[in-house]
Formats: sequence, structure tokens, C-alpha cells
Amino acid sequence: MDWVSTENVIAVGTAVLGVLASVAALWYERRVPRRKRLGYRVQMDTPIGSEEGAGRNVRLGLFDEDPSMSDATLVLLRVENDGSQSIADADYTGRELHGLTAEFSGRTIRGIAVTQPGDAEHLMEHFAPAFGLRHQDGTLYIPRVPLNRGEHFKLLVLLTGGHVGDGIRITGGIRDGEVRPNRSTTPDDVPPLLSRPARLLTFLLTVCVVALSTVVVVRGDRPPMGCAEGDLTVVGSTAFKPVADELADKYEKDCPGARITVDAHGSAPGVNELDEKGAASKNSPAIVAFSDGPKAAGHPRLRENRVAVSSFAMVLNDRVPLKDLSLADLRRVYRGEARTWRDLDPALPALPVVLVSRNSNSGTRAVFQRRILRGFENAPSSADCRRKEDPRARIIRCEADSTEELLATVAKVPGAIGYSELRSSTTPKGLRRLALDGHAPAVDDIGTSAYPFREIEYAYTYGRPPADSLVSSFLNYTIRLGGQDVVRTHGHLPCQAVEGLRACGVPVRGSG
Repeated sequence: MDWVSTENVIAVGTAVLGVLASVAALWYERRVPRRKRLGYRVQMDTPIGSEEGAGRNVRLGLFDEDPSMSDATLVLLRVENDGSQSIADADYTGRELHGLTAEFSGRTIRGIAVTQPGDAEHLMEHFAPAFGLRHQDGTLYIPRVPLNRGEHFKLLVLLTGGHVGDGIRITGGIRDGEVRPNRSTTPDDVPPLLSRPARLLTFLLTVCVVALSTVVVVRGDRPPMGCAEGDLTVVGSTAFKPVADELADKYEKDCPGARITVDAHGSAPGVNELDEKGAASKNSPAIVAFSDGPKAAGHPRLRENRVAVSSFAMVLNDRVPLKDLSLADLRRVYRGEARTWRDLDPALPALPVVLVSRNSNSGTRAVFQRRILRGFENAPSSADCRRKEDPRARIIRCEADSTEELLATVAKVPGAIGYSELRSSTTPKGLRRLALDGHAPAVDDIGTSAYPFREIEYAYTYGRPPADSLVSSFLNYTIRLGGQDVVRTHGHLPCQAVEGLRACGVPVRGSG
């Protein structure tokens, strides 16, 4: 199956891990009892006796007149409830009156002072000899102080003997909990932002994401998901040929093993070729036909895929200083009712009207007749677009085999008018685009403008191609994946874009 790949397996695994971790965390929060925990740490251990024998430490010399205090040190202990539950005096498990024991190795306690945060004055009443507070030699007995979650107290202990840095340990028992040292890089450091399970989960998810990214980056020459190999021919619209050329080139680069040939000779010939080869092979041939507008009747086996909305433009020779033309006047021109441009407006030059059209195979011509003329163009009356060869014709009308030929002719022949797709590959000097009924042709507002000269670009296949075929893969790339950027670059609005759905009439159906 196409979806079974390393990328997909890792992606699905990451998603499953995330869901399971969330469920496990919720279960843990609801089912697993939370432990009680007392943490302690030494926030200060400094000498305060005389300078004699101080070494690297700077002694304050507070007891210079008392030789017995020459090696005095001060230790600040912080004891806190860093667990998830409150601790009551009954939670201490020792049989003695006190709750905790602090031992200072090699030193003798000479005095203690208790400090606490300003919002925890109620704790001070527990620090009295009646509640077990006392010291003997190097041992300090600490009362059973109840602490809500996050509360703490501090003990400032004056000692003699020993050295700064000698071992300090607090022992004791907590029901359904523990007493253990914790760490802080600063005197009043806050607890870690994430718990140990959260850190583990974050680590696992990070590993999955990095693994997925690594596979995508270093996968080498392996083609992306959805690629197919083989040969494909793209026929049909010459107006859409620049898009088809770039789509074919990009698909071949992304999907090695695919060989795509673009052979565009017009929408109608492309549709006919697809139908004929499909009927001859009695299955879906490796052919995609692009058509400017819907196919003609008589091809029931062809299946349509709406690709994009394309805009077209009327182009006029620069010798005629006209920027806007009503649809009514445009139809008069193509019916031959205006032989010169002055017949439309006395302010215009008396240049003869020359109609430069596409041949009958052109999809652009079909769009022009359907959307603008609402009828058919007259027969050609000239081969070179300069001399009228049919004396019965009212005006000169000639035909071009390609968009480039039409644009070049309009630019060279004074008084010439024609039509092309809005963004052609080359636009020669000597012509301008016309607005129609006050609406100018533009790429940016194809989906919302009232400009009338536009049409849906269709991609046809013979029946439903196999899902794993190059035809299906290429259409999916064109309609839904990276091909949308190519379509936009050439001035068309993808049907699958949000703003393109309404303009295309209905959402694009799947290509198989």
C-alpha cells in the first residue's frame, strides 16, 4: 500500500504516542496517589570567625575577642514541601517529639534562628522547645512543622569546629512520602518548570519529530509519496501549454521514473485524440487532455476534472486609442457592422477593423464564442490579415494557429483586434488589453471579478484511470499538491483553492 512508508509510520507513531501519553497522564492524575515529599538544601555555608587559617575564604572576624569562636561558620538550611500534597504534623513517622534531624558532621551547634516567608507567620508557633526544637553537639532536632504545598521555612545555624563544606544531612520519615535533598543554583530558585514524566514525554516526542525530519531530509533519491513511473502524454489546450510544460518538468524532477510529453495542438484535437485512443485500447490510456472549457458533446466516456479558472483578454493594436469596449459594441465589430473604428466612435481613427482569430481547433476561440459572442465567428476572408480575398465579406478576418502568432499579428497590423489567454508567454509591444463593460482583465481577482471573459480549464481522462497509475498521480499533483503553485504562477486560479471553489462551480472531483 502507498501509505505504508517510513515517514507515515513515524508520523502515525508520533500521533499515537501523543494520544497514549495524554490518556496515561489523565489516568495517572485520577488513579495514582500523589506522594508527599519534603526537600531540603543548603543555601549558605560561610565562615564568620577570625581571618587566621581562613585560606581562600574571607572571614568576617565577628568573634575576635572569643578564641573559641575563631572557626565559627554560618549555615542556612531551607526546608520545603516540594511534593504534590500538604504535610500535616501527623505525617511525620518518628516516635520522638521532633519530626526531622539535621546532622552537621564535625561541627558543633552554638545557636539557631528560624526565618520564614512573610505570608507564613503561622509556622513560627511550631518552633519552640515544647514542640521538639533543640540541639546537641552537631545534631539539630526540628519539630513536626505542617507545610502546605510549596511552603517552606529556613534555619540559620551558628556552628564551630569543622570546616565549611563538611557534610550536612537531614533525616526523617514522612507517611506515604520521603525526605530528600533538592538542588538550586540560586538561594531562592523555583522548582523545575516540568515534572519528570513531562520531561520524559517531551524527550520522546522530540525524538520522534527529529526522526521524521531526518528521514524526510536524508531520504536521498527516493520519490515522494504518490509518485508513479511510466510514460504519459499531455495533449489539448495551447493556451494552457505553458502550465502543462512546467507541471511536467516539476513532476519528473520530483518523481524519477516518470516521462511526460506535452503535445498541445488545441483543445478540440486533444479531446478527440484522447477519445479515439481510449476507444481503440478499450481502457484508460496514459493520456491527459486539457481543454479550455467543457468538451463538446459526443464523448461520453471522457471523465472531467476541473483544474483552474482562466481569464482571457481582448487585445487591440496601439494605433486605436481605445481602452474599454462594451460587449454590445464588441459583438457589432465581429458581426461586421463596424468596418472602421470610427464607425464605433467619431473620435477614433478611420482605420479598418481587422479581426485576428484562432482556428477552429482552438479552445480559446471556443471560449470567446461561448462567453463573449454567444454565437459563431464568420468565415475567414484573408490569409495574410492585410488583404480581403473574399469580396462578399464586410471586413478582414484571418486566423492564427497559435497565441504567439495572433499577438504578433495584432501588434503589426494597424486596426487589428484579437483575443488570447490573459497571461501569455510573450506579449509583444504594439498592442494593449481592453477592459470589457468597465471591467479590466486581472490575475489577482479572477475568483471575484465580474469580468466576463473567463472559463474553467478542464483535464479529461478516458474513464477512471487506475489509482496507482501515472495519470492519476499527475492529476492529483496538478489539482491538489505542488501543481497549484505552478497554476497560480501562470495567472490561473486553482479550483481547489478556497477562492476557486465558487468560481469553478463545484469542488473538483477525485481523479481516481
